[in-house]
Amino acid sequence: MHTVRTPAVAGLFYPADTAELHAQVREFLNQIEPPAGAPPKAIIAPHAGYIYSGPVAASAYARLKAARDTISRVVLLGPSHRVGFRGIAVSGMQAFATPLGQIAVDHEAVELVRRLPGVGFLEQAHAQEHSLEVHLPFLQEILRDFKLVPLVVGDARPAEVGAVLEALWGGPETLIVVSSDLSHYHDYQTARRLDQETSRAIETLRFEEIGYEQACGRNPVNGLLWVAQRKGLQVETIDLRNSGDTAGPRDQVVGYGAYVFH
Repeated sequence: MHTVRTPAVAGLFYPADTAELHAQVREFLNQIEPPAGAPPKAIIAPHAGYIYSGPVAASAYARLKAARDTISRVVLLGPSHRVGFRGIAVSGMQAFATPLGQIAVDHEAVELVRRLPGVGFLEQAHAQEHSLEVHLPFLQEILRDFKLVPLVVGDARPAEVGAVLEALWGGPETLIVVSSDLSHYHDYQTARRLDQETSRAIETLRFEEIGYEQACGRNPVNGLLWVAQRKGLQVETIDLRNSGDTAGPRDQVVGYGAYVFH
């Protein structure tokens, strides 16, 4: 029986070679000078190929440098692109692997949330899903030693996702990461307008205004906003670009935003 979730998009979304991947992620991170202050409790960052969204994701991950030795658990949520299902999928794997090595799964946390409504094991949802995988090398580079709680979110209401987040919220040892891109395949100017509107909704915790057209990860995003509303968190947009700004043409672009929650 396989106990390690092996990479599905290495060599596609990011380099499969260990040294090349390490160098690329370090280069993204080294281009960001994080401001002084407490690291965020949660971030939202994109999940496209690194040439497109890597610089935007790095702007959020660079904010975690000061918490390198503090964070020991990462709750990672992303949308399901390949498998349709109701609820939230956990994994029974012992570890998730990338070319940079293996990350142990926090099985105590998995067992805790598995008892909640709508949460269950569904390995098919994890097997080929890139929305979680592309974040792992960034986490491996920026943090020292941590366990992972991987959650693929299907059709789930904000309160359902929020209940899982509240159960795992913890203290400064726990980081929440939500994976989402923004608008898809509009022209450059239309995408900029739509993504600015979505960013305003995120900043003001108005999750009811965010649909699938605004963010492919709207279900995990809205769950985080639901919790942030209850806990009185402050949200800041720290980067907002699209593929027309990074590495693609401008006739059909994908939007990327990076957000931090304090």
